[in-house]
Amino acid sequence: MKRPLLLIQTGEAPEPIAARFGRFADWFRRAMRLDAAEFKVVRVDAGAPLPAHASVAGAVISGSGAMVTERADWSERTARWIREAAGLQTPVYGVCYGHQLMAHALGGTVGWLAGGREIGTQVITRDAASRADGLGPLPATFPAQTTHRQSVLQPPAAAEVLASSRRDPYQLLRYGPQLLSSQFHPEFTADIMRAYISARAGALRTEGLDPDALEQDVEATEAARGLLERFARRALAAAESRQ
Repeated sequence: MKRPLLLIQTGEAPEPIAARFGRFADWFRRAMRLDAAEFKVVRVDAGAPLPAHASVAGAVISGSGAMVTERADWSERTARWIREAAGLQTPVYGVCYGHQLMAHALGGTVGWLAGGREIGTQVITRDAASRADGLGPLPATFPAQTTHRQSVLQPPAAAEVLASSRRDPYQLLRYGPQLLSSQFHPEFTADIMRAYISARAGALRTEGLDPDALEQDVEATEAARGLLERFARRALAAAESRQ
C-alpha cells in the first residue's frame, strides 16, 4: 500500500473564508494536486496523535492563528516529531506557522516581526548563492502570498537561507536535503489572499496599512505554488521507490 503525504494541520481558516473557499486541507490538497488516497490529515492542534514517520511519504505543516512562542503542548509535541523527521530524513515542508515551528524545533529563534504585520502579495528574491536542487524552475524573483506577525528571527545554524522579502530576510529556508519551509503561503490563491485582507481590514487600518491598496496589489503566485506541488510529488515518488 502506498504511503500518503501527511498534512500536519495546526489551525483552520476563519469560518467566513472557509465557507467560501473550503478548509486548509482542501487548499493544500488542491495546491499539491493530490488524490484523496495520497493525502492524510492530522489536526495536531485538536490533540490528534502524529503517526510514525515510516507510515507516511512525508509531511507538510500548515499555518495557524496560534503563535509558536506560546509553546502549546501540541506545538512542542510536533516540534519533537520534526526533530525526529530530520534525523530520519523524512521529507517535510513547513508553511508560515509550520516554517516557524521547523526553525524553532531545529534550533532557531522565532518572535515578532520587526515593524509589524506582513500581508499581501510580496516580491520574494532568491539568494544568488542558493542551490537550485529541489526548488525546480523557481525564478530569481517571484510573487508570493503572505500574512504573518511572527517570523523566524534567527534560523538554525545549519539552515541555508534560500529567499527573502523586503520585510523578512528568511522567507524560504532549507534545513537539509529533505526539509524545506517558507514563511509565504504557496497554498493561497489570489482570491484567498484578498479574502484575508478584507477580513482583517479594520485591524490593518489600525496598524497604518491600506487594505484597499493591498487588495489591489494581489496577484497570482504560480511559481510559489509550484514549490509545494514539486515537494509533494518528490516525496511520494521517493516513498514508492523504497517500497
